[in-house]
Amino acid sequence: MFKDLKQLSADLKLHLRYPQDLFAIQATQYQTFHMTDPQVFYNREDLWVPPQEKYDGKLSPMEPYYILMKLPGSDQLEYLLMSPFTPQNRDNMISWLAARSDFPDYGKMLFYQLPKDKLTYGPNQVGAMIDQSTTISEQLTLWDQKGSGVIRGKLVVIPIENAFLYVVPLYLRAEGTNFPQLKRVIVATGDKVVMRPGLDEALAALFGTGEATPVPGVTATVSQTNASQSTTKTDQERQQLAAAQRAIDSLRALLNASPGKQ
Repeated sequence: MFKDLKQLSADLKLHLRYPQDLFAIQATQYQTFHMTDPQVFYNREDLWVPPQEKYDGKLSPMEPYYILMKLPGSDQLEYLLMSPFTPQNRDNMISWLAARSDFPDYGKMLFYQLPKDKLTYGPNQVGAMIDQSTTISEQLTLWDQKGSGVIRGKLVVIPIENAFLYVVPLYLRAEGTNFPQLKRVIVATGDKVVMRPGLDEALAALFGTGEATPVPGVTATVSQTNASQSTTKTDQERQQLAAAQRAIDSLRALLNASPGKQ
């Protein structure tokens, strides 16, 4: 009944995905058993939980999701099953766990812990940034009138170089139908959040090649810089944009899918 995985043809191996149910169980266990200090473990001082995200108007724990991305320090795209974590009763992101689906590394687990002295926004905090954006909230209110409804899709957290990109699709559903249409894409990184008709336009606006939407409540310090600093910043933005562009192919299928299938 069972055969060795080595007997599976190379063509079929390309379609294997690490199972979500198994990964969810492993992630749940790791939320507690990542603690190696006996005293910390006994007192449950460093418990982690799945981040909260707003989906279709409701807060719910983020579920593991598949993503095609390059791991830090690698030049190869890999198909991963990923789940971020936040500290218990806090919204900032503290770590993320991933399972590899490509051979010969199929089934291997990866774990990245973020520095505790640096704030990394979690999905719920990014959702609050979106809600605080006057431009975005006004547009959502306008669409969410009688005869139509706005659906905020699943938020996707994408590690890019030394930062994170957050992507949220927005769907518009006419009253009496169950056929949502992708209307806008919201992307965010750091303290910036933008909304555009498509992913390409949103990334261009986010990384400086277009006009970004400011986030109210975020204090920005503006200082004078010399020409070399300006050039360095431009190069960094181009590198970030190039890295983000590499994630577009894997995101397109997710954004174009019906929300119920995500």
